Amino acid sequence: MVSPVLIVVVWQLASSTGILPQRLLTAPTTVVSTAIDITRDGTLPHAIVISLQRAVIGFGIGAVVGIGLALIAGLSLIGEQILDPPLQMLRMLPFYGLIPLFILWFGIGELPKVVLVAFGVAIPLYINTFAGIRSVDGKLAELAQVQQLSKFGLIRHIVLPGALPQALVGLRLALAASWLALIVAEQVNADAGLGYLIDNARDFLRTDIIVVGLLVYSLLGLITDSIVRLIERKALAWRRGFLAS
Repeated sequence: MVSPVLIVVVWQLASSTGILPQRLLTAPTTVVSTAIDITRDGTLPHAIVISLQRAVIGFGIGAVVGIGLALIAGLSLIGEQILDPPLQMLRMLPFYGLIPLFILWFGIGELPKVVLVAFGVAIPLYINTFAGIRSVDGKLAELAQVQQLSKFGLIRHIVLPGALPQALVGLRLALAASWLALIVAEQVNADAGLGYLIDNARDFLRTDIIVVGLLVYSLLGLITDSIVRLIERKALAWRRGFLAS
């Protein structure tokens, strides 16, 4: 906690002495006061609920699509040849470049926002899960044949456990991408949510509200990442990795 606290102290000192003008970045004390005010009047909780709803729906869709495509491409050479090239091309596309197309396809309601989040989730999950499947030791597949495991048994007992470490890395990257996609989505034709709150505050030069919104995004991202890391420690307790000294 030393470095974050030190940053806040320096930030407060710079604001108090006038080195950092209020119009550029509001002081931490003002940010805290603003956060309390918009929490009490219900503005911030309502924005968080709306954003979480979009994030959960988009993440669920993206996770199903990403893992499903990874299984198809990872377990079949034909599936890889069909799916991998276009997906590798899609992962190079920036979020902002997709917004006009999504608006034309899905309108300006909730659907394009959810689809953008799902897109941001599906690609890293696909890339990492596919890599995890292909990194499974081939000798284990031979063992499965000797044991006469079915296709489902091969996936359940060999492929999924072997791909799990890489898939969990993809899950962490997907969560980070989902929040990034949500920030972008909510600043385009939105009427609620954290992104709308930030965009509206920009129009009124309210840097304090902008900072509050960004901090909430950061905290939500940190919480979700911590949950995945906890799952990772529990699920991969058998794996001994290098410990930094």
